[in-house]
Amino acid sequence: MRAVLALRVIVPSVWLGALVALSFVETPLKFLGPGITVPLGLGIGRLVFNALGVIGAVALIATTLLALPRPRVGRAGGILIGALWVVLAAEQFLVRPPLNARSDIVIAGGDPGESMLHYVYIVCDVAILGLLIALIVVAARRVLPRTVPADAS
Repeated sequence: MRAVLALRVIVPSVWLGALVALSFVETPLKFLGPGITVPLGLGIGRLVFNALGVIGAVALIATTLLALPRPRVGRAGGILIGALWVVLAAEQFLVRPPLNARSDIVIAGGDPGESMLHYVYIVCDVAILGLLIALIVVAARRVLPRTVPADAS
């Protein structure tokens, strides 16, 4: 049982680390590398974001299964997990396909024009980041032993 409690903290923490490393560090840095063109950077970015999508989906499924058969992460944890499902699904199924279509145009040498889709994707990633931090805090509170202050006797 203690292992399951620990995994409720570890799994979202690994996802959080991957999200920060790939979305917020690797993504902007790749365009600064010598010889990286926009089409090449977009091709690399597509591979990275596909991998991050798989990591997120696997981590979210594992996190959900660790909370079953009933939400053992409490009401707050259940709400956070549900919100993660909504945001990840929106990002992967509503935002990513049109972004992929836009990157196809750029890679082929075209100009798809201005779009707010990148900002929507960033908002989704920031939302996932916040939800993961909150979930880790909720899960950690259930793992850490409760202490009574010495002067509470």
